[in-house]
Amino acid sequence: MSSLIQQLNGELSAVVALAQQSLVQVGNGRRGAGAGVIVRPDGLILTNAHVIVGDRIDVILPDKQTLPAQVLAIDGELDLALLSVGAKNLPALALGDSQTLSAGELVLALGHPWGVTGAVSAGPVISVGRPLEMGDRSNEYVQAGLVLRPGHSGGPMIDTQGRLVGVNTMITGPQVGLAVPVNVVKNFLDDALQKMKVYY
Repeated sequence: MSSLIQQLNGELSAVVALAQQSLVQVGNGRRGAGAGVIVRPDGLILTNAHVIVGDRIDVILPDKQTLPAQVLAIDGELDLALLSVGAKNLPALALGDSQTLSAGELVLALGHPWGVTGAVSAGPVISVGRPLEMGDRSNEYVQAGLVLRPGHSGGPMIDTQGRLVGVNTMITGPQVGLAVPVNVVKNFLDDALQKMKVYY
């Protein structure tokens, strides 16, 4: 049994290490950093809308390079924002499918809680949908039994294959973290890129 646990630990550690290459810090030069995730090699980064504070947004890449970021799209209701930085060949995280998540499936949330860069929290999926405690008007979320703290916001929630299944956004209890489902994120990303084609 111990060898099986060791194998599982090794596999999860490798998945996390790969995902951390796509994890960035997002800040405005004055306050603590939130998190973001690289979704395209040409410098597109997803984060939470509530992480974007002030006029100057900086992104710190995993190699510690700090770059100014441009806000391409923001949706306060979904709590999503799309940023762009002047860099190429970045390690983008693969997008998963939040509709295939099942209750009990293990997910991991990455971020920078209280300034601890690249930290990981893990727990089971509770459900995917509208949280009952938030009422019928709530958006859909991936609800997971894990700890999110300040600094996790905007970071990736991944499955055990290292694919993005949500963007960390808030908590509803001591051990309940919510993420914007990746299928919602895909629609937001597609809409933003389509509008960019219109303007450019």
